[in-house]
Amino acid sequence: MMLPDSWHGSWPDLKAVVVGLGKSGFSVVDTLVELGVETAVVGKTAKPELVDLVGLIGSKFLASESPEVLSKLGFQPDFAVVSPGFSPSHPLVRELKEKGILVIGDIELAWRLRDKHDKVAEWIGVTGTNGKTTTSEMTQAMLLESGKTAIACGNIGVPILDAIRDPVGFDYLVVELSSFQLHYLGQISLNVAAFLNIAEDHLDWHGDFDSYWGAKAKIYQNAANVIVFNEQDSKTLEAAQQAEVAVGCRAVSFSLGAPAMSSVGYVEEFLVDRAFLSDRANTALEVCEIADIEQISSASSHLLANAAAAATIARACGVEPIYVKQALRSFQLAPHRAQFLGQVGQVRFVNDSKATNAHAAEASLGASESVVWILGGLLKGVNPEPLIIRHGAKLRGVVLLGAETELLEGLFSEHLPALPVVLAAKNDPMGSAVQSAFEISKPGDTVLLAPMAASMDQFLDYAERGDKFVEAARKLGVK
Repeated sequence: MMLPDSWHGSWPDLKAVVVGLGKSGFSVVDTLVELGVETAVVGKTAKPELVDLVGLIGSKFLASESPEVLSKLGFQPDFAVVSPGFSPSHPLVRELKEKGILVIGDIELAWRLRDKHDKVAEWIGVTGTNGKTTTSEMTQAMLLESGKTAIACGNIGVPILDAIRDPVGFDYLVVELSSFQLHYLGQISLNVAAFLNIAEDHLDWHGDFDSYWGAKAKIYQNAANVIVFNEQDSKTLEAAQQAEVAVGCRAVSFSLGAPAMSSVGYVEEFLVDRAFLSDRANTALEVCEIADIEQISSASSHLLANAAAAATIARACGVEPIYVKQALRSFQLAPHRAQFLGQVGQVRFVNDSKATNAHAAEASLGASESVVWILGGLLKGVNPEPLIIRHGAKLRGVVLLGAETELLEGLFSEHLPALPVVLAAKNDPMGSAVQSAFEISKPGDTVLLAPMAASMDQFLDYAERGDKFVEAARKLGVK
């Protein structure tokens, strides 16, 4: 099955099933209905208001995700647009493929439809285990500061199909791409493609680390102008070396150290560019000072890496250093990302609910000297043992949440038998966790929510989990 490569193609001749009805799933069915495609949406559950909207726009929702639901659509679909939450091993996805039905995601669909308006945006893609959202939002801020129109979309905020249908249009789409979205991605050609870092995550979805890395590495395929990799992460370099890109596409790195030629990195207190200037062999261009980045938050290695990556992407798009600097000085982190809430006495409280894997949790743990750690949830097939061993010496105690507390309790008992370990109450997990953590803490400690796990076993998402932490901390008098 060959799909049209333009908004103005023969879409009304086609029929499609949309798998999953969340925010992005609704944007898919809304777009397809606008194109004249006959559609149906399937999924185990959905918000009632979305189900109602699907009916109002002329489609229908079937509350099932079993393979048998395909026989109830009322038509034979030509293609399926699958939500990133459905892994390739899901029985319904397998059934679609066995029937020879083309399976794509919303990113590929948006790429095919990007020419709805005369103003066609340049696409920037950002992926990585951690830092995707912050880097995407920083990049958007730098582009906006320079006078360009830009929007961060995809796996962040606005669904990409809403962005490409915006009546005014944009100069740039900064597309945050998860490994799930990249797995289902077909042929696209990003203007700038950035792979920030990789560590074990989502192994339950991908099956193994090599498959996870392979999905992430797809971001570079057919890149048109610049691919960006992390000089401190050899797997991003490996992906860049293996990438099949357009003729003339450059590989540029970002670094926490002094930059080599064709790199952006740090020299003393400055972020400097040795990639996007004419005499890069002999000179470097000052982009900003670390003090500018410290206007955002304390200059952790994680934040410095994100700022360097965003600056590299912005410079690849022609943004002058003064606009990079100004954007960083006024930038604000989204909630739930190393968010310092305040103190009770001399005990600090930090909300890093977005730390849904070991790589992100390690960055948070590394920023404090003595920690009462609140962690747990859905570990996604990742082994937490190495992180526990590496940071055991700085732990005052731990409070465990969620579905896999037995595994975590066993690891702490094995490696840190004298460490206080408390299980959060099931009826009020976050409230009890914060109270217990505060009772364990001593002056100078940090009570840190860095769960190292997904949240959906006890909370709607990481944002709700973080909100509950903030609420409980405020009740203790944090200010």
